[in-house]
Amino acid sequence: MSIVTPGQRSARRTQIGFVSSRSGDKSVKVTVAYKKPHPLYQKVVNRQTVLHVHDEKNETKVGDKVEVMETRPLSRLKRWRVVSIILKGVTTDAVAISEADVAAQVPTKQTIKPVAPAPSA
Repeated sequence: MSIVTPGQRSARRTQIGFVSSRSGDKSVKVTVAYKKPHPLYQKVVNRQTVLHVHDEKNETKVGDKVEVMETRPLSRLKRWRVVSIILKGVTTDAVAISEADVAAQVPTKQTIKPVAPAPSA
């Protein structure tokens, strides 16, 4: 048992995971993956835990690799907060495309040129 003096905080648990969804203002879900042997067959099974995490600055995006730290309860489910972003995820920004752009890309009967029949010998 360690004695903590005033002004000193005990070490808090940290985990590393990937942001799997943005679930509201200042809230994200982080998936922490791990491997565990099956209790009977001993085959290694992939498992995952989903943590509800507080993101104070709204700086994380889906796909980011983040380090989270355990904290006091912030809401009904949130018990973790983002410490740092380890690796930014590669995401594409959603861009609205117009109907004209789609029509230019998809061939129609007017844009398809008829193929000349092969000469018969």
